Amino acid sequence: MKKYNVAVVGATGMVGRTFLKVLEELKLPVENYYLFASARSAGSKVEFMGKEYTVEELTENSFDRDIDIALFSAGGSTSEKFAPIAASKGVVVIDNSSAWRMDPEVPLVVPEVNADDIAWNKGIIANPNCSTIQAMVALKPLHDKYKIKRVVYSTYQAVSGAGMAGYMDLENGLKGEAPKKFPHPIAGNCLPHIDVFLPNGYTKEEMKMVNETHKILGDDSIKVTATTVRVPVFNSHSESINVEFHNQFDLDELKQVLADAPGIVIQDDPENNVYPLALNAAGTNETYVGRIRRDESVESGVNLWVVADNIRKGAAANAVQIAQRLIEYWESK
Repeated sequence: MKKYNVAVVGATGMVGRTFLKVLEELKLPVENYYLFASARSAGSKVEFMGKEYTVEELTENSFDRDIDIALFSAGGSTSEKFAPIAASKGVVVIDNSSAWRMDPEVPLVVPEVNADDIAWNKGIIANPNCSTIQAMVALKPLHDKYKIKRVVYSTYQAVSGAGMAGYMDLENGLKGEAPKKFPHPIAGNCLPHIDVFLPNGYTKEEMKMVNETHKILGDDSIKVTATTVRVPVFNSHSESINVEFHNQFDLDELKQVLADAPGIVIQDDPENNVYPLALNAAGTNETYVGRIRRDESVESGVNLWVVADNIRKGAAANAVQIAQRLIEYWESK
C-alpha cells in the first residue's frame, strides 16, 4: 500500500490536538505529517507519533509540497481562504468548519452513513456539525429500514463544543466567575442558545441540524425541527431524538437494526440504570444509543437517547475516519 502525506491545519486547537490523538490510534498509512496553525502558534513544539514536530505558520505557499490530505479545523474564514488553495494543488481537504457543508459541490460525510459520497469530491469534503454527526449514525439505519417521516431534535450540548473559551466559562463559572464566552452563566444553568439567532427564531445551530439532515440522508421530504441547548457538561453531546416513520416497526427488530449498524453501541437496560451517559462517552469514537421506546402518541414513532464525544466523533474522529475511507477508495481504484 502506498504511503500518504497528511497535513493538519489548526494543529494546536482543541479539535486539532484531537486529530493528532485519533491519527495515532487509527494508524493510517502515512509517510509524512505537516502541522500548521496561525502565526500566533507557529514555532510551538508538538509531540506526536513518537517525534517532536514544529508547528508551521499556515500561508498560501504551505501546500507547495507533496500533500495528499489536509485535515482542517481552523475556523470558517481560514477554510474559505485556504481550502481552495490546497485543493488547487491536488490536496483533498477534509474541513471541520461550516464553510463548505451546504455547498452542493461538496460532499458532507459521515463514514458510517454516506461514505460513497467521498467518490465525487472535487478537492473538499465537509465534516458535518457535531450534533448532526451522532444523530445521523443512529438515524441512517432506521431511515433505510422504515423511512423517516419526521424528526424532532432536542440537544444537550457540552461546553467544549464552543471551544476552549466555552470550556473555561464552565470551569471558571464553577468558581463564581462571570462568563466571557456565553451571554449568561453556564454553571448551574442551561442556555437554549447555540450560535446566533436567525430571523425565523431558530438558532444557526438548529438550522444546521435541519439542513444537514436533509443533505446527508439525501431526502428533503423529511420534516425536521430542532431545539439546541448548551448545558453545564464539559464533554460529550446528548440528544433526545423523536422519530416518526412512514412504515410500521417491531420494537425488538428496530433495536436489532440499531445494534447491527456500524459505529453504534446500544446501552439500553433501564431496569438496571443502563443508558448512554456523557461521562462514559468521553474519550471514545462510538455513538451510544439507549432509552429506545415507542412513541405512543403517534402511529409509528420512536424515542432515542443518543450520546457521543463531540470533539471526537463530532469532529476529529469523524474527519480522520473520512481520511481513512478516502485512502481505501484511492487504493481500490
